[in-house]
Amino acid sequence: MTQAPGRACPLRYRYGAAALRACPEQQAETLYVIGGLYGNRPALDALLALAAREDGPVVLCFNGDFNWFDVDDAGFEAINRAVLRHDALLGNVEAELLAQDDDAGCGCAYPAGVDDGTVARSNQIHARLKATARRQPALLARLGRLPMLRRYRVGALAVGVVHGDAESLAGWRFDVAALDDPDNRPWIAQAFEASGVDLFASSHTCLPALRSYDVDGRRAVINNGAAGMPNFRGERTGLITRIGIAPGPHAARYGTVLKGIHVEALPLAYDPDRWLADFLANWPEGSAAHTSYYRRIREGTDFAWQSASTPDRQ
Repeated sequence: MTQAPGRACPLRYRYGAAALRACPEQQAETLYVIGGLYGNRPALDALLALAAREDGPVVLCFNGDFNWFDVDDAGFEAINRAVLRHDALLGNVEAELLAQDDDAGCGCAYPAGVDDGTVARSNQIHARLKATARRQPALLARLGRLPMLRRYRVGALAVGVVHGDAESLAGWRFDVAALDDPDNRPWIAQAFEASGVDLFASSHTCLPALRSYDVDGRRAVINNGAAGMPNFRGERTGLITRIGIAPGPHAARYGTVLKGIHVEALPLAYDPDRWLADFLANWPEGSAAHTSYYRRIREGTDFAWQSASTPDRQ
């Protein structure tokens, strides 16, 4: 049976974990992985300010879904011009901007546990964004040249940056629930072995997690949730991943050390009132995004930050 738009995972999204082993490896002393910016310009400003306070050079990698709420022409242009000055890879949002048809909808490949209303609204949001993108063909062409995967080396640590999971751009196996599922452990072990990385950094599922595993030594998966939306209960800040040969100048929410390299979840404290005003200008009450996201943007999630980090779980 054909899956509905928004639930389908297109074949073009599937690369397999071994593809990361073949990726050119880039060197970095400090790497920021920024998943799920979602068109939040105040969050982008806060991110650049964080990076400017580091002692040494910082590689910024936007690992997809840097677009979403930015359906106004000025916002779309500002986000994409800024992001494309740095390393980036496709998220499902950007991949479906490039698609000629709308068969995959937003490309989120939502699992069965996500209600149909959420899926339908995501497809509506993406349709508006796609119309905006088509008015800016030069930026759209640049998005079309982005890869789905990137590989870095930070000190002794091999890092695989993906949007979804080790197999697919829209995969959900790096979701917090999947990372804790014992039935998923053999697949995780296989993904580490096939990719040859010590750390996977992802986003896509929009909730953060850090988990470590005993797979030929200690390895880990970190999912930053969302840079451009709140992640935790009662908070209005984004979250990014920092990977560095030395601890950074910023207080981390949680983290771990792998092969002597510091892996941290950094709060991204953007201006929440400015962001709410920007959001409402494009997505007033009654719109698809307002119905799906206003409460999260205004109040935070129902997810406790303590649930995000159990780095020594085997």
